[in-house]
Amino acid sequence: MSIDPSSTAVVLIEYQNDFTSEGGVLHEAVEPVMAKTGMLDNTLRVVEAARAAGATIMHAPITFKPGYTELSAHPYGILKGVVDGNAFVKGGWGAEIVDDLAPREDDIVVEGKRGLDTFASTNLDFMLRSKGIRTVVLGGFLTNCCVESTMRSAYENGYEVITLTDCVAATSVEEHDNAISYDFPMFSKPMTADEVIEQLS
Repeated sequence: MSIDPSSTAVVLIEYQNDFTSEGGVLHEAVEPVMAKTGMLDNTLRVVEAARAAGATIMHAPITFKPGYTELSAHPYGILKGVVDGNAFVKGGWGAEIVDDLAPREDDIVVEGKRGLDTFASTNLDFMLRSKGIRTVVLGGFLTNCCVESTMRSAYENGYEVITLTDCVAATSVEEHDNAISYDFPMFSKPMTADEVIEQLS
């Protein structure tokens, strides 16, 4: 199998300071898995290779207005943690995409992500289809949450889905490993950064 860059998009989910960087609200929770997988360095290598090959690079940050007026008054589950921690507030440092992966001029920033599945509250599907994208390559946070939710929707929407197993991180090694072992193979073609880079070249 080889990956056709002209019909491929690398979708980078929530590579924002609140996850990626020291001092980020949720960084401590994901840092052990980030360290285990080397996900930031691996993602950088994939993005460089994909850009060089002519693939589309898309960034999918999650942001909220101060006060989280986009959400219900009583969020629960993962979004309650975001609100309680005051994470991903639009205009703040925590919501900014980490410097190493800052969007370049030709990259696309997906606007409007307010929930877990990148397809649900954005025009991602419209942009992919209008660009003739058939393959989506997913990396980011959290392995078992936003990456998994986006993977499932991409699969349901008929895309060829590749998940980057060493470019994702969760809040525990157990959750991360479980998602990659049991869920990713059902809805995607799990690959390492090296495997994707090899198929892009």
